[in-house]
Amino acid sequence: MAGSERSPLLTYRLCSSTSVDEPRPGPAPGSRKLRTFLGVVVPTLLSMFSVVLFLRLGFVVGQAGLYEALGMFVVAYVIIGMTVLSVCAISTNGALDAGGAYYMISRALGPEFGGSIGIMFFLANVCGSALYILGLVEAIVDIFGVPLGQTMGNSIQVLPRSYWYELLYGTALLLVCLLVCLVGASIYAKATFLIFLIVMLVLVTVFVSFFAVGPTVVPLLLPEGNHSLAVNGSFTGFRLATLRGNLAAAYSVDYTTGRMMSFSTVFAVMFNGCTGIMAGSNMSGDLKRPSYSIPRGTIAAVLFTYVIYNLLAVTLCCTCDRTLLQKDYGFLRDINVWPPFVIIGIYSSTLSASMSNLIGASRILYALAKDDIFGRALAPAKKTSRGGNPWVAVILSWVVVQLVLFSGKLNTIAAIVTIFFLLVYATIDLACLALEWASAPNFRPTFQYFTWHTCVLGILGCGVMMFLISPIYASASVAFMLLLLLALHYLSPSSSWGYISQALIFHQVRKYLLMLDVRKEHVKFWRPQVLLMVQNPRSSVPLISFINDLKKSGLYVLGHVELAELDSLPSDPLQTQADSWLLLIDRLNIKAFVNLTLADSVRHGVQQLLFISGLGGMRPNTIVLGFYDGAAPRDGLARHPAFEGGEGAAQLIFPPVRGAAAPRRLSPQEYVAVVADAVKMLRNVMLARSFEHFDKARAPSIDVWPLNLLRPDSARYADTCSLFLLQMACVLSMVRSWRRAQLRLFLCVETGARTRGQEDKLRQLLKELRIQAAIRMVPWDAVVALHWQKQQEQWARPAEAAMNFPGNATCISDEYLKAANRLILEQSPSPTIRFLYLPRPPADTSLYPSYLHQLELLTRDLGPTLLVHGVSAVTSTEL
Repeated sequence: MAGSERSPLLTYRLCSSTSVDEPRPGPAPGSRKLRTFLGVVVPTLLSMFSVVLFLRLGFVVGQAGLYEALGMFVVAYVIIGMTVLSVCAISTNGALDAGGAYYMISRALGPEFGGSIGIMFFLANVCGSALYILGLVEAIVDIFGVPLGQTMGNSIQVLPRSYWYELLYGTALLLVCLLVCLVGASIYAKATFLIFLIVMLVLVTVFVSFFAVGPTVVPLLLPEGNHSLAVNGSFTGFRLATLRGNLAAAYSVDYTTGRMMSFSTVFAVMFNGCTGIMAGSNMSGDLKRPSYSIPRGTIAAVLFTYVIYNLLAVTLCCTCDRTLLQKDYGFLRDINVWPPFVIIGIYSSTLSASMSNLIGASRILYALAKDDIFGRALAPAKKTSRGGNPWVAVILSWVVVQLVLFSGKLNTIAAIVTIFFLLVYATIDLACLALEWASAPNFRPTFQYFTWHTCVLGILGCGVMMFLISPIYASASVAFMLLLLLALHYLSPSSSWGYISQALIFHQVRKYLLMLDVRKEHVKFWRPQVLLMVQNPRSSVPLISFINDLKKSGLYVLGHVELAELDSLPSDPLQTQADSWLLLIDRLNIKAFVNLTLADSVRHGVQQLLFISGLGGMRPNTIVLGFYDGAAPRDGLARHPAFEGGEGAAQLIFPPVRGAAAPRRLSPQEYVAVVADAVKMLRNVMLARSFEHFDKARAPSIDVWPLNLLRPDSARYADTCSLFLLQMACVLSMVRSWRRAQLRLFLCVETGARTRGQEDKLRQLLKELRIQAAIRMVPWDAVVALHWQKQQEQWARPAEAAMNFPGNATCISDEYLKAANRLILEQSPSPTIRFLYLPRPPADTSLYPSYLHQLELLTRDLGPTLLVHGVSAVTSTEL
């Protein structure tokens, strides 16, 4: 266990679902050699010290004064401290691979965030590497360069001084870094350890010099236009007057850039000394035990640098006057017991920091390429040497650093580097916060010294400091990251890492579902929650899309019953079908859930789904069934625009549609029994017929017939079922794609009846229900006469009527139903959709076939039709 984190027992990778049996490409096992000190502590210390320790700490103290400088350290280290806690938590929650912060964020927040932040972190390391190279060039030119305004200097001042020459020097130094990084992480670690020893020795001599060197006047030549101005800076030794003079801030013009300094610009420069905290994490792919080494090594390095920075700031304020601190970046060399010590320290630390950022950038680029987030664009960066060193990624990173070197000045890119790193740190805190808030059982890091409060504090601190440093750069960086995030969201392939968004959504949905109390339901806030029973999606695509419109932001469940006995099967057959149903939902762009069940009959399966579908207060209140008729189903899946050309349809494993002569899965008796069961369970019922002819592209129109045409002796049009029918038609007309639909209401009346009064009552009802519809009065004397004629014949033969229509069943003749059908066709020839009244199934089960036959005659050749039966009040006239 202690030997390697690639043990099968540790296959869980930051919420990743990678299987033990799936080999993951990556560095060879032998390349994981680095331990805590060489792999984390040393790179982190050198990256944090870098150019700030020897070249900019005096500048920070001289500009900001001791009070503000110490305040800057507190603010900076609180920000990075919160981020370090988040890094420690994430890094101890599973085995880490190459990529450092990118790997942590991508496995926690998903590929979109991971990819966008990975690019940002890559750019931060690239710019950081260039920044340290520019700092090193600045230090070399200050000592060995020809003085400004002169053609010759002393014996060692021989290097020409211009923009292009300094670019040449930077290129040569960057080439040295490239050669070291190309050899591999092992040589890099040995080189950094040697540099670490040198830097520590130099640091000791710096502190010794404050006590060993006496008061010294340091002559300075400052550029002023085309000439140089001679001034003197003083090293006074420990003096109380010197300390008092350096306590307050005294911001002035930076002598190298000519810009006026402020708290934000000085903080940006100082914060570069804190941005190296991820140097050890960047080496995660080369560490022997990253989950052990990263937290311990990073915390140790951060604490050590904080102590050193504060001690050095206090001693500088006690011993150096303001002029020396502000006007000479390399004054530590002038006051050292042996000046070459500081020169060696500056060169070593900046060169090491540049190498650290270069190798860190290459590892991030390699991880991005390996995850295929950007497709073929980064494919070459996957190549590695035999030892596992991603040499192509190193070369590509070197090229980008070389381009950044054209910026020319250290302070020019300091703010950009700082903002990039702050953005990355904020996202790491966000990743840890999301994992903590998701309360996933598998998020149990061994590092426990963090809470969601520390994550939030880190995010806020990073965000505030970004905009204090440079609102323009900060806004541009955030905008660039969001642009990358959106692009990756739509273009990147799906991953198997696991998405923290799903865990957060689950957490919130569970909480709000518990708050959704069914006892507090009110008719004012009723909405349709639909269970659509689908036998085969191939023949039901138009109906599936239509019900998606009809649900009006309510629950929508696609139900399917598979006829089988689990006892006779080796495994659950529904598991293999689930992916096809989910892919169907994605392709049709509908908002629905899928609920599949196994049963010995369709009726029992529908009962199961009606009982168990939904959760808490989100349960289907309406069931939709296809109509039971003799029409052969047609395969409309391949012809649907979402599956044109067969693309995607081949991935669906739905069976072919039933042939015309093939046996059915349920009988007419069982079909009507399903309707009766739903009514008994207080579910509204809708039967959908002829939706294979549904055409949403044509001008939409909605026709509503609220009268129970199977009971012509009942002239009621305002019962529960009629009001439900009106509500569903109104709901459909409120959908965006149906808002231009003409809603027409047909009221059947007999000549001589008080038609005007009926129309007025209906219009008043519509007004109270806030439903806008055109009312059409339909005379149907001839149609209803057929019904009364049949009734009189039955009354004349009561014995025959009792035998054919037992109980209280109504005698409805086929002639009447055919006449009613013709009446509907004549009054509304071809609307987009018709809503008809669906009467309750008869209590006598022997009448089920007759009931279904009546419905078939009534709706024959009407086109897309919904027969609607409502069992509960769904309309309200109250405020």
